[in-house]
Amino acid sequence: MYSESDLQDAVAAGALSADAAQALRDHVARMRASPVVDEEHFRLLTGFNDIFVAIASIILLVAVGWLGNSLRLGAAEHHPSIASGLLVAAASWGLAEYFTRRRRMALPSILLLGGFVGGVAFALAALAGQILPDRDDRTGGLIVSAVALASAGAAWAHWRRFMVPITVAAGAAAGAAVVAGLVLFIAPGNERLWVILLLIAGLAIFALAMRWDMSDRGRTTRRADVAFWLHLTAAPMIAHSLFHLLGVFEGNEMGIGKAVMVIALYVAFGLVALTIDRRALLVSSLAYVLFALYALFHKAGAVELSAAFTALVIGSALLLLSALWHRARAWIVGGLPDALTDRLPYLDRPNAGQATA
Repeated sequence: MYSESDLQDAVAAGALSADAAQALRDHVARMRASPVVDEEHFRLLTGFNDIFVAIASIILLVAVGWLGNSLRLGAAEHHPSIASGLLVAAASWGLAEYFTRRRRMALPSILLLGGFVGGVAFALAALAGQILPDRDDRTGGLIVSAVALASAGAAWAHWRRFMVPITVAAGAAAGAAVVAGLVLFIAPGNERLWVILLLIAGLAIFALAMRWDMSDRGRTTRRADVAFWLHLTAAPMIAHSLFHLLGVFEGNEMGIGKAVMVIALYVAFGLVALTIDRRALLVSSLAYVLFALYALFHKAGAVELSAAFTALVIGSALLLLSALWHRARAWIVGGLPDALTDRLPYLDRPNAGQATA
């Protein structure tokens, strides 16, 4: 089985013409009775060897980090060692030179990116712990910002070398953490400000995801994969902060008014998801609507079966939405102005005019 990334690599290498690759995509779309653009592909596994290499990489990185922790480098016995993070980062980069740059293995590439960026962040945090063992919240905020800024830089360097799609999302999340640390320095203990900041960061990352999406409306290049991970990063930040600001979970139980409000907001998320053809918002806010429906059934008297009724309703609704996704999206997008629809993913994949990687 060949993935979308394999097709892109084959076209880039000259093994397959762009027209032939597009003809193959169109054929598969017709066979599946669903346009390829609506499938929301992203590459995670190319075969079981991805899982095999991922497991081996995790074992190796854990061992390297463990051994590095024995090199104290001036750290106290109860403090983590800088060497642990540095060795994990170096090992992750070295492994990525083969498994990412040459083999283009998806799952190991994601793990190795996490090992590299996480190793850099761990080393800097350990260094800060040695220099400032006793610190208050404001100092901790500056440390968070500094570590996050370095992590964003590490993600940028990794992207320039390996161009793993999830790297942009990792860098965006690190950028949000930079601002969060500065807010902690300026206004420590202000929970509402934190939630507002989370919402703003989520909306900013969502806007960045849409920018990547609009550059590949046919979703035939790596840009669509980058947008997928950005949407997956932004969605929980938006959903959690909105529900928190609305006071959904204030108090010991959810009232009928709050439950209806949660369901209405979930429907709004569904309309946005259909419009942009991304399902991340629906998945990220699923726990909230499950809890809301459970509360409604519980209030209605179905105490023992409220959980079963909730699962039945949500499961059936999501499966029905999946089956009718293309029709529902055509109905919603068809009612939007042309100036907006011309920037959204295609309802049907055209034969020409696709963005290139």
